[in-house]
Amino acid sequence: MAGNGRLALVTGGSRGIGRAICDRLTAEGYELLSPERSELDLSSTESVQKFVSENKHRPISVLVNNAGINFPEPIERVELEPWQVTLQVNLTSPFMLIQGLTQYMKKHHYGRIVNVSSIFSLVTRENRAAYTATKSGLNGLTRTAAVELGPYNILVNSICPGYIDTELTRKNNTPEQIKAISENIPLRRMAETSEIAEVMSFLVSEKNSYITGHSLVVDGGFTCK
Repeated sequence: MAGNGRLALVTGGSRGIGRAICDRLTAEGYELLSPERSELDLSSTESVQKFVSENKHRPISVLVNNAGINFPEPIERVELEPWQVTLQVNLTSPFMLIQGLTQYMKKHHYGRIVNVSSIFSLVTRENRAAYTATKSGLNGLTRTAAVELGPYNILVNSICPGYIDTELTRKNNTPEQIKAISENIPLRRMAETSEIAEVMSFLVSEKNSYITGHSLVVDGGFTCK
């Protein structure tokens, strides 16, 4: 199988894009590590440090930083606590996992890391200050990690999905907004989670041997307009 039994760590794998990624990688023969919040709470520095300490010697060859949160508010109403939690979950925790879980990849001169970013790292809309700031930072982290880890044959990329038909999208948008958004996408529909998993499957595979440091937009043409 494509995964050759390699161990893949996927955060936020219980639903949405993460669930689709886990299903796809499992079907391709990867051994999957997708911790529940009780095992890895990305909003807690201490929890992430504990997880890294307990797992840093495991043969993790693929790391997918998928988990993310979004608390839409206009800048004038953004409070410090949700800002800091968004920063912790969307940017600091992926940084800590990359920093702490790449020793095996370096030793074996092989690794694939993909950070799930967003089109709102490149463009934005109202009420997305914290989300856009953290996802833009995640793209920057991706580029630096690609430069530093490239000599070890560790490829690091981010995926920037557009509007995906997930629970989070429906939570943050009314049915009327979803209809308007879909009509503004050149393909006239939101993406299915399986379509993001398809792109992820290639980026973490051995078929990807030379793409690194990129933020790949998967948005049905939304950002072209």
